Amino acid sequence: QVQLVESGGGLVQAGGSLRLSCAASGRTLSGYTMGWFRQAPGKEREFVARISYDGRTTDYADSVKGRFTISRDNAKNLVYLRMNSLKPEDTAVYYCSSYYSGNYYFERSYDYWGQGTQVTVSS
Repeated sequence: QVQLVESGGGLVQAGGSLRLSCAASGRTLSGYTMGWFRQAPGKEREFVARISYDGRTTDYADSVKGRFTISRDNAKNLVYLRMNSLKPEDTAVYYCSSYYSGNYYFERSYDYWGQGTQVTVSS
């Protein structure tokens, strides 16, 4: 049974930073591309970032490019999302996910999901 568990969310002022972590059990993450998505109240879940299995390739949504950094530590079976210069519009539940097949930007391309961690950015 694969389980992904996110942590590190919280309340932060605009301009602040947070680092989210995603820990996996039941699967060695080193063989998988991993992604972060987010869902704001009343909106659909959207792609944030993804990282290749070896960490060499990353992609970001335009809305977070230059502010967020996705990384991974395969030895620890962890994936991270460093978020800098946070804005109120970044407020959402953030989800870690394991890529399966298809377009990296699409939710349906990922097969396992964490329960999410809330990030709230105050103005």
